[in-house]
Order: sequence, then structure tokens, then C-alpha cells
Amino acid sequence: MEFDKGQLEKLLRFRNGLIPVVVQDRNGVVLMLAYMNRKALAKSLSTGFMHYWSRSRRKLWKKGEVSGHTQKIIEVRVSCEGESLLFKVEQISGCCHKGYRTCFYRAMKGKGLKIVEKKLFEPKSIYGRPQKKPFNA
Repeated sequence: MEFDKGQLEKLLRFRNGLIPVVVQDRNGVVLMLAYMNRKALAKSLSTGFMHYWSRSRRKLWKKGEVSGHTQKIIEVRVSCEGESLLFKVEQISGCCHKGYRTCFYRAMKGKGLKIVEKKLFEPKSIYGRPQKKPFNA
């Protein structure tokens, strides 16, 4: 993807080195919310595939580096105040590490949560045994 780094830096407002990123498929379904630092943004724009900054692992990662469920960039939009980004992507298989197309696979129903999406894959078959994480994944 072609872009002017200098112009982009002038447009965007990173907080604590990060900017929130909403990721949407070509049909408008919101797949996930994540964060990018400048390096993740540059890598995404130069390769055409989504890269993020993992706040829990404190490292750069490419979406699909383990699962193969990559996100190819179709379009990038910038919010009115430059404080967040919207990426429209072509999602390969499921986006969520829990096996669903979107990370927003649950809806608030009554006093609890109800799964409202169809599971696309079994996470153990891709990621192996679940590992302890420092957040409620």
C-alpha cells in the first residue's frame, strides 16, 4: 500500500504510543478491536496485512501468524480527530482466537451473555493447549 508516512504521522494521535483500531470485514461486520503502535501501522501498510501491538505480550504480532487466519487490508479510514483507525479487511476464516468469525460473538441477554455466532473452528486444533494469560481472554 502506498502512503506518505510524514502526512500520516501529522494526522494521527497516538496515546501512550498506541492508537485503537477497529477491524471490519468487507460486509461491515466488526471483527475485532485492537491497538497499533507506529511500527505495527507501518508494517501493516507496507505488507498489506494486519499487524498489531499486543499489550499483554508486549510485542508486535501479525494477525494469523499461528492460525493462518490473516487479514488482508482493503481500505484504511481515519477518525475525524485522528484518534482511531478503521481497517476494512478480507478475513481468512475466523478472527477470534476462541473460534468465531468475530470477537463479538456474545450478546447481553437478560442477566448474562449468550453466544449468538456460529463457531468456525476449534481453537485447540490450531493453538494447542490453552496457556495462562494475564487477562480474561
